[in-house]
Amino acid sequence: MKKFTLPVRFGIATSGSLIAYFLILSLFNLHINVFFSLFNGIITGFGIFEAIRYTKIEEGKNFDYRKGFSAGIITGFMATLVFTVFFAFYATEVNINFLPQLSEVWFKNYHTGEGLLFFTVAIMGFATTVVLTLTFMQLFKSSNNLK
Repeated sequence: MKKFTLPVRFGIATSGSLIAYFLILSLFNLHINVFFSLFNGIITGFGIFEAIRYTKIEEGKNFDYRKGFSAGIITGFMATLVFTVFFAFYATEVNINFLPQLSEVWFKNYHTGEGLLFFTVAIMGFATTVVLTLTFMQLFKSSNNLK
């Protein structure tokens, strides 16, 4: 269980940052503009990068690709799950006008259910996690090149 502690903590911290960013956007009514969600990738990327970096520091010479990759995946998936639950709670309980506003701006001709929207938020987070973890592991993996 100790090997999951660091990624889970980074995942919770990352989700807290994502939630704070979303709430700041909502103060200025910018949360319905999905282009601002591109910054979510930067927030998630920073959390994944730091989780892998701290795992490498903690493991020292025992650090390998598998440990770094699992740290990044767990961090990103935890952040995505917590943020998706928050997003669903916000959209259905806190601001019930959010989904109609979002639909009016982006889905004029489509009648998508809220479940599909929440599923899309989760899939976007999971895909971002996998891509960023694979990218960052190229920086942290040890090289086997002979000199």
